[in-house]
Amino acid sequence: MHEILESLITYGYIILFFYSLGGGFFALAAAGVLSSMGKMDLTTSIAVAFAANFIGDQAILFFTRANRHAVMEYLRRHRRKLAYSHLLMKRYGAWVVFLQKYIYGVKTLVPIAIGLTRYDALKFSLLNLFASALWAAVVGGVSYLGGKTALNLLEGAKENPWIMPLIGVLIIASLSFLISRAVRK
Repeated sequence: MHEILESLITYGYIILFFYSLGGGFFALAAAGVLSSMGKMDLTTSIAVAFAANFIGDQAILFFTRANRHAVMEYLRRHRRKLAYSHLLMKRYGAWVVFLQKYIYGVKTLVPIAIGLTRYDALKFSLLNLFASALWAAVVGGVSYLGGKTALNLLEGAKENPWIMPLIGVLIIASLSFLISRAVRK
């Protein structure tokens, strides 16, 4: 455990950058907790996650626009999720760009759905800029403030090591159930 922590401290910002290109929620939360321990800088962590998240969504949008046919072929198995993202865009418009940052499984599909449509790329870029900044500040700040609580939970997990995997499985199962239910609608 100590070796993993040392690796995260040493390569933390690099890991955070690459992980945040495609999402980064858990990496930013971990950086916030490490910041509360004094092992990383919170401002730098938020800035790195913000920049990578913005760049990642922009890259997805422009890649999709440049390769529509190839992307459509690849997404054949994910038509329902893509259709759901498209319906969300039609129904809620700009709010989806903000909300997609927090919904696992939809985060990468919204820029793809926007890339496949004629949605204004400049408008998406501006919305994505503000959404990425808000996402990084909220997730980084909340994880920093909740860092001490998370550390206390981890200390409790040392006594009962079976609790953390059980909680992880329950969270993943709950998210999968909610997402599949929402996509079916």
